[in-house]
Amino acid sequence: MPAVTLRLAQGSPCWTSLLTDDLEGARAFYGRLFDWEFSPGPDRLGRYVRARAGGALVAGLGVSPGAPGHPVGWTTYFSVDHADEVSQRVRECGGTVAVGPVQAGRAGRLAIVADLAGAAFGLWQGEEHLGWEAAGEPGTPGRTELLTCEPPVAAAFYRAVLAEEVRGPAAPGPGTPDTAEGCELLAGGRTVARIRRGEGPAPARWRTCFTVADAARTAALAVRSGGRVVTSPGPPAADATGRGGAGDDGAGGPVVHLADPRGGLFSVVEAD
Repeated sequence: MPAVTLRLAQGSPCWTSLLTDDLEGARAFYGRLFDWEFSPGPDRLGRYVRARAGGALVAGLGVSPGAPGHPVGWTTYFSVDHADEVSQRVRECGGTVAVGPVQAGRAGRLAIVADLAGAAFGLWQGEEHLGWEAAGEPGTPGRTELLTCEPPVAAAFYRAVLAEEVRGPAAPGPGTPDTAEGCELLAGGRTVARIRRGEGPAPARWRTCFTVADAARTAALAVRSGGRVVTSPGPPAADATGRGGAGDDGAGGPVVHLADPRGGLFSVVEAD
């Protein structure tokens, strides 16, 4: 697994983090599912651990703020050069800054924000910790995808806030139809994420996806470990490395959408 030694280009997904009301249960569940090991992380916002796959940092797990029953969920973080400046752009473009920017010790600076439809995501200005150290291999992050009811609106927002380019039918422009199905976000000259029309009335959200060797076997293990299958294996999908595009019609194997024992949604994609 190639290690990350430099901060990724601004607008690139660089980290994913789970907030849960059962940290020990989450460690047991995801550790078994992805063969992760854990080490302590910054505790500025509460108890937090970092997950490693094959020795490489790949994700974080922390305790949800507030009372028990706070929604459990994964948050996708995007690499930024200046968290304060990008947070201000989020506000100027109509989004919301919910947390920060705050300093996470010497690891870096972060903010938790949301787009116009309420989809939450993180901004990460890496210092000692630059983000995930591997992607596209079993047990590591896979593709990055936003599900939203208005892809053209989301495309305009993320183009203004993060991306260097938007490619596809949902790219903003005169006469862009609201029925456009999706587009790709580019950073550093490569596809890093996709915006897709969500299913039904579900709230807009960034979908967290991990690469596995066998999606069906992973789904079965998740169920035995107290999780559940949300949807069965679907069409192929591209991974976090950007190979073959960044959507269900790209390279990659079957996708399964799952929930952990506390209801946290995530997906797995089978490695090529």
